[in-house]
Amino acid sequence: MSELAAELVRLKVDIIVVPGGAIPIRAAKNATKTIPIVMMGLSADPVELGLVESLARPGGNVTGLTTLSRELGGKRLELLKEAVTKVARVAVLYEPATPAAVIEVKEVLPVSAHALGLTVRSWEVRDAGGFEKVFAALSKERPDGLYVTTGGLITSNQKRIVGFALKSRLPSTYTSRSSVEAGGLMSYGRDFAESYRRVAYYVDRILKGAKPADLPVEQPTKFELVINLKTAKQIGLTIPPEVLARANRLIK
Repeated sequence: MSELAAELVRLKVDIIVVPGGAIPIRAAKNATKTIPIVMMGLSADPVELGLVESLARPGGNVTGLTTLSRELGGKRLELLKEAVTKVARVAVLYEPATPAAVIEVKEVLPVSAHALGLTVRSWEVRDAGGFEKVFAALSKERPDGLYVTTGGLITSNQKRIVGFALKSRLPSTYTSRSSVEAGGLMSYGRDFAESYRRVAYYVDRILKGAKPADLPVEQPTKFELVINLKTAKQIGLTIPPEVLARANRLIK
């Protein structure tokens, strides 16, 4: 990431747009203090990470949008329980290199699970080779549901995760629509398309002379519940009508 960011700086680009988490954003920020950086897809708090001074006044050369992904963890668990009434034990898949995922697993989900009467157990994956070990362990544990957090390693192995969940007839919930389109059961999170449209707004403002330091960091206001009915049928699950009625999109 650092090498790629340094290359962009050498090319003297006008703006660097960084989708993804804290690692690529920090790499870009470390590479330049002058080229504007527009971030999109950060699920952690950019103030906590030291990327901006505040949401209202970023203060440096970084601005853009955050996702609120980890704060939505409780809602995802709640929706999973409503969709799968028998769920009691939920396995949580996460990568420890992603700060937001760690906070979600250690702080957010345990509180929400307790309130919902669920038991959650976290399983960490540090590299691509670690998935099969976790899958083998989950096959023995046989949890009632699978909660998949966000992160680069998770995203790049999306098909493997979805494939395991389908093969195991395991109801699964994710942070983004793309995982559901790939065969996951359901997701709840911000509207990605809307977020990328807002990125264009930031780029336009900066190219017209606005400074990143003066453009407030935006948090999402539009969220979507996506359910894959084909997957539900494949794993033998009937989702209650009241849950289906709340979905923004149903994949049939």
